Amino acid sequence: MEFRRAPVENVDVTPLDVIRGRSVLVTGHTGFKGSWLCLALHRLGAIVHGLSLPPPTQPNHYELARIAALLRTEMLGDVRDAATVRQALQRANPDLVLHLAAQPIVRQGYEFPEETFATNILGTLHILEAVRQRRTPCVLLIVTSDKVYEPGKDVPSHREDDPLGGHDPYAASKAAAELVVQAYRRSFFPPEKLAFHGVKLASARAGNVIGGGDWAQDRIVPDSIRALTQNRPIIVRNPRAIRPWQHITDVVHAYLTLVATMCASDEPERFSAWNFGPPDGKDVRVADLVAEICAVWGQGSWMTEALADVPFEAPVLRLDSHKATSRLGVRTYFEPRQAIELTVRWYRAWHEGMDDMQGVSIRDLEAHDRARLHGGPTSSEVQGE
Repeated sequence: MEFRRAPVENVDVTPLDVIRGRSVLVTGHTGFKGSWLCLALHRLGAIVHGLSLPPPTQPNHYELARIAALLRTEMLGDVRDAATVRQALQRANPDLVLHLAAQPIVRQGYEFPEETFATNILGTLHILEAVRQRRTPCVLLIVTSDKVYEPGKDVPSHREDDPLGGHDPYAASKAAAELVVQAYRRSFFPPEKLAFHGVKLASARAGNVIGGGDWAQDRIVPDSIRALTQNRPIIVRNPRAIRPWQHITDVVHAYLTLVATMCASDEPERFSAWNFGPPDGKDVRVADLVAEICAVWGQGSWMTEALADVPFEAPVLRLDSHKATSRLGVRTYFEPRQAIELTVRWYRAWHEGMDDMQGVSIRDLEAHDRARLHGGPTSSEVQGE
């Protein structure tokens, strides 16, 4: 079978309007990143479908932002079940598939390694296999993690061609998912034979994401908000750890820019792995992040606590995102302090009883739109004035 297309121009930056009117299946749509992605897709005019387990926390962004009302269809099911995945694809008949469903917490990987490996590896395999069996052209983006790389003492920042690896179950499961993606790309979806199989396959590796609506356990921002709203000190495990923090709107825009470019271009390089993170020098220590959260909130304190049997966490994680910047025109528009301000402002609105958290979320997406248009946000835009 051969899929024929009209020739398209290979461009480095593709307007997101190409997504308008397309059917999009988002797995993990009830999660933090998935729900923000559904909101952004709906604003672009996409026909959005979801496949996920029920929201993993209470409260959660999916319910507060009323995401279900924006979906054409949704299935509450487990990507570990291949039949469920096939049914979701049949129902959505998607032009684009964005796979975010995962067990995303490092420390839960230590506690539940079997569930972590099954969800992150088998879930990815089931998506890929369902797309292969469907035999219909589509764009497929597999979202993994910045933790897929083999830790190295002398590595200043990881590039897409660095060795994959993982010290802990979460990291190893995500690295293994990347290997599954590589195998399917080479075996079933080679870019040079796109006319015959019709599937454009890429993976995305983003740094640490912050933003309103995340209540996951053992993530520093949700842990901080819980402590602040309960008037107790924030407990910090690794205050000297360095991470590539970025706001959720920057990450969502990066994913959408990649899939929009894949829609419009047949250039083989598009169908590969992509890092998305802040530029060099913009990573932040955990201690500085927490101190800034307290400052923006207007009160609060933090402390370290000696814990026995603390699982390993890499002291430094940095991503080299030059490929995305140079080839896709993607960059982070919010500086770390601005990303923290936006995040804390979202939680403050929720804490003060704001009913329209979808509107608050849209306000953040609109601030990102203006930042891209003008080259960066003004302080008044970030502060919501």
